Amino acid sequence: MSHHLDSPLARQDKRLDISDVYLFRGTSGTVFVINVNPLSGSDGFHPEALYEFKIDADGDAVEDITYRATFGAREADGRQSIEIRRLDGPDARNRDATGVTVATGRTEEEILGEAGVRVWAGLAGDPFFIEGSVVGAVVKAVTTGSPLNLDGWDRDNPQNVFSGTNVSAIVLEVPDAAFETTSIGFWGTSVLPTDAGGWRQINRCAQPLVNTIFNPDDTERSSEYNTTQPREDRVIYGALVEKLVADVVGVMGTHQNPAGYGRHVRDLLFPDILRYEIGTTAEFTPNRRNGRSLTDCTPEVMFGLVLNTPIAMGLDPNSATGTLRTGFPYLSPPLLVASTP
Repeated sequence: MSHHLDSPLARQDKRLDISDVYLFRGTSGTVFVINVNPLSGSDGFHPEALYEFKIDADGDAVEDITYRATFGAREADGRQSIEIRRLDGPDARNRDATGVTVATGRTEEEILGEAGVRVWAGLAGDPFFIEGSVVGAVVKAVTTGSPLNLDGWDRDNPQNVFSGTNVSAIVLEVPDAAFETTSIGFWGTSVLPTDAGGWRQINRCAQPLVNTIFNPDDTERSSEYNTTQPREDRVIYGALVEKLVADVVGVMGTHQNPAGYGRHVRDLLFPDILRYEIGTTAEFTPNRRNGRSLTDCTPEVMFGLVLNTPIAMGLDPNSATGTLRTGFPYLSPPLLVASTP
């Protein structure tokens, strides 16, 4: 839930609010996960939306492959039909292109598609964990250029603010040979058609907490960030992030060259894409950012990166909702079974 309701656009329909994405090695290939805000309850997925798995195969921050998930209306039992299409080359960037169908089925069931593709979509326990008091303090420090103040945090009783919540998840596992490369970048988007006949990108998500930390909720900037593309990040947001980081590490005294450190963080974060070496163990840690596993403590990594000082929340993967499955679809079963309409 690292991008929980991170813009006014996302608040309009929580089924379109991508809260987190994950990228890691599965049992038969590379696994991509898009989680949608649990505050959507058991409403499932928007039947008019495109949920897109954007994959950069050559390092230029432009998608070369898109796996597009679309859903039907909710049925009497609460489930939905799902179709996954693959689009390559220029079609990967064209939302009017049709691509090739690689999997079809229904939510809440494992779907075996073409050429070893596996898909599952439905309700699952949210694997993300974060201490609400800590993230609030970090955001305030960064956005106001003031020292980090953790006086409101009960260090002896840390709480995962998303404990006991579920997400609507789409899990896509693709054989490694489908990429014809050893290194990829990934981000997820949600898109709706417009009345004029085009498309409007509602949300995008890659590295955890980027929009949350740098772009305050309910601002034009937070909404704009979700509508732009990773290839534009450094031009549009680079100077802002550079200054915010320089100001906060300067006032905290955590780096002797605040301006240089601001540039360093800018270059690490932008373009905002989750990078991964295919076939390797995923880990999003202070020393290595390679994909993102379901158990990585990503808030501590991001807080430490931005503030240039370690921040320990007192939480671990056991603080998350449920128990992860050892095999596909990997996410934990939901804490509560969704009720039928």
